Amino acid sequence: MNKLTKVGCSALCGSLAAISAASAGDITVTGGVDMSWMGKEKDTVGNPIGIGSNLTFKGSGELDNGWAVDLTIANLNGNAYSSTAVALDMGALGKLNFNSGDSGNGIDAFDDKMPTAWEEPWGAGLGTNVKLVSGVGPYHNVQYTTPTVIGTTLTFAVAEMGQSDTADKTTGGIKASALGKGYDMTVNINPSFGTEILSGLNIFVGGHYADNYDRGGKQPKNEQYEGVAGITFDIGPVSIGYGKQGHVTGETLTATAVDFYRNEQYGVAFNINDDLSISYGYHQSYKTFVNPSRAPDSPILAVESFQLAYTMGGASIRLAEIQGENLSYSNAETNDKDATILSVALAF
Repeated sequence: MNKLTKVGCSALCGSLAAISAASAGDITVTGGVDMSWMGKEKDTVGNPIGIGSNLTFKGSGELDNGWAVDLTIANLNGNAYSSTAVALDMGALGKLNFNSGDSGNGIDAFDDKMPTAWEEPWGAGLGTNVKLVSGVGPYHNVQYTTPTVIGTTLTFAVAEMGQSDTADKTTGGIKASALGKGYDMTVNINPSFGTEILSGLNIFVGGHYADNYDRGGKQPKNEQYEGVAGITFDIGPVSIGYGKQGHVTGETLTATAVDFYRNEQYGVAFNINDDLSISYGYHQSYKTFVNPSRAPDSPILAVESFQLAYTMGGASIRLAEIQGENLSYSNAETNDKDATILSVALAF
């Protein structure tokens, strides 16, 4: 994307001044627009044309001790504020990220790492209501990332998941959510062992734990756990991947409460040339309930997608064909849907 604006700034974050003064840096503004057409089978379409736009403000600077500071502020459709992230690169000491909940930290970054030409099968426009792992990612959180050693990188993230998002010098009120403190840990391994054939191999695993309470009676419930693991492999123009994930809700109070979700996913992508790529992706999920005799297990939610993407400089054309079964974990006939999506994106 091209820079629209550049201004000098003496400091990106006042709280970092206590560590070391920052040298003058830059703030840049980038943006883009997505235009789409969607056709659906077995569903009401209405107006098939959609337009979305976004702006991203990025700041960068350097402290006197050589540490790098980066600021990212995202604005989505309608110039609506989305999230803020402040990253501190401490060199050999690792990295810190202070995040307002943009889903880029913790195991939320691993919710679907399968190769694709454009989007995840469940995220290309057909509403699936699939339950994915998220951990502390959607909440105000702090994450530490270790330096990469022998191809291995670890992250540790923490958040007060029962609190609402807040500005500086304030505290958050308790949400209706029963969740308290949450903790995430991820491991990403590129075990190339110095061989070129394994340079594209990537193994990832992550886990999440959160306190879980009954807000009314203040009685503890079972803790919430989430886990994800997978592998991707790039060899020449071909990328393949496979992964699994699970979410134990900790709910115990009602017979119809969901006990856990379990997901499986895989995908393959092929770069025909530097501009054109195609892919196939599949994702399935099912949930079970606390009391199976009162609420039997749901049917398996499944969604698959064939995709094509072509890039010309700052313009991208994407096409996705999506098929979904038992969407929203329901086997009603109306929850089997197909969609065709054509998208054109322009970056500025």
